[in-house]
Amino acid sequence: MLHAQGVDEVTDATFAAEVLAERGRPVLVEFTADWCGPCRQLAPVLSAIAAEESHRLKVVQIDADSNPETMVTYGVLSMPTLLVLRDGEPVKTLVGARAKRRLLQDLEEHLAPAPQVTA
Repeated sequence: MLHAQGVDEVTDATFAAEVLAERGRPVLVEFTADWCGPCRQLAPVLSAIAAEESHRLKVVQIDADSNPETMVTYGVLSMPTLLVLRDGEPVKTLVGARAKRRLLQDLEEHLAPAPQVTA
């Protein structure tokens, strides 16, 4: 599977523990596949977001070809599909690659609040 640097990989077997059990910050799941050109374009965007927004968003990938159960559960038909889950519940679905700025705009309403800095 094409792997975005700094982005954890989940499987059908680990999806519940890694994604559905996450509390406090939303999880962005990218459904991806080796043959998907737009997924390759999205990889550096997801790597950057995973690094820069880790306090507000967990980013993971799942190989759609190797993990059909999760794909069917969420009705994924196209690659890449980005699914945002908060406290185990899907709150937003995006299909297709996007530039980093656009993706962050699309996600903003679902991101966890930034941690407060106290002096």
